[in-house]
Amino acid sequence: MGRKDHKIAGLVTALLVLFSACKKDSPSNNCCGTLPVKDSENVYIVCEGQYQVGDASLYLYNLRTDSVYGDIYKTVNGQALGDIFQSMQLIGNNFFLCINNSNKIVVINRNTWLLQGTINIPQPRYIVAVSDTQAYVSSLYSKNVYVINPQTLAVKGTVVMPSLNPEGMLAVSNNVYVCTWDTTTKNIYTINAITNHIVQTIPVAGYAPDEVLQDNEHKLWILSGNQPDGRVAAFTQVDPTTGQVLKSMTFPAAANPIKAIIHNDTLYFIEANYNGGTQYNGVYRMPVTSASLPTQTFIQAQQNQYFYALDIDPLGNIYVGDPKGFNQKGSVSIYHTDGTLFKQFSVGTGPGHFYFDFNN
Repeated sequence: MGRKDHKIAGLVTALLVLFSACKKDSPSNNCCGTLPVKDSENVYIVCEGQYQVGDASLYLYNLRTDSVYGDIYKTVNGQALGDIFQSMQLIGNNFFLCINNSNKIVVINRNTWLLQGTINIPQPRYIVAVSDTQAYVSSLYSKNVYVINPQTLAVKGTVVMPSLNPEGMLAVSNNVYVCTWDTTTKNIYTINAITNHIVQTIPVAGYAPDEVLQDNEHKLWILSGNQPDGRVAAFTQVDPTTGQVLKSMTFPAAANPIKAIIHNDTLYFIEANYNGGTQYNGVYRMPVTSASLPTQTFIQAQQNQYFYALDIDPLGNIYVGDPKGFNQKGSVSIYHTDGTLFKQFSVGTGPGHFYFDFNN
């Protein structure tokens, strides 16, 4: 499971019995063990797997052919991916897969999915590239952001952050904005990608900044908070040029927002209720011009259910991942822009992120 769930491992364990009673979805066009034909409109599903079980997997759904392919990394390379598949990123012609608890980045070819090599980095979380020869990797349980060369797969150095747990990052031109998910911190930091030095400290509304996004007016949105540890969540909009806070919105204390994205001029996010209730539980959305948080769900999670992955493809389809308690196969649901469901299929354990490759 992801790092937020490590913080509440006892709670999740207690819920396993509850979620094991949930009905599993039947796979739709699931062709595990076979490989897709090279095509466009590929949707990759990052399936984290169970913590310390080593059952992470990479699923692929082709929207054009309406076909699902399971664990394509293992099918191609004849080996398991590892323990906790956190995120993936395309750099050049290779996908970089951060395998958090296996302390490695797995590099595979974009078209064949064949293993190209590995990069040994402690607890890698996310990766952002500023060029074909320079990328940054955030790392759990440390203050380090690692600098790598995606072409040679070499670690070039580290940038030591002022706070623990570098997490979400955003690369804009020669700047890399870094969140450190530390409950004592109310700042994000800007790394100059030319010097690899921290050149700016930006204050935000809440402790433990976690995710950083950019809207269509080039303003930054930072999601902060750690609800299980008593740090109330907040959104902060920032002018990156001046570091000025433009507006901030604080969530109710019981809300646990995760996996924020921006699509066009709308901000989407999940609120996850791990206690099995329906309050503060589902997908929410609001215009980036809004002065307050939404109070009504856009897509409601049901009793004894919570969502864990969210994204929108280039065609506007909304993807939501349900981990089903991390003790069975998860599922992916696809919605139209108005929130109506039109597709659902089974995937591996713990779907946590999506990656869209529509230009292959």
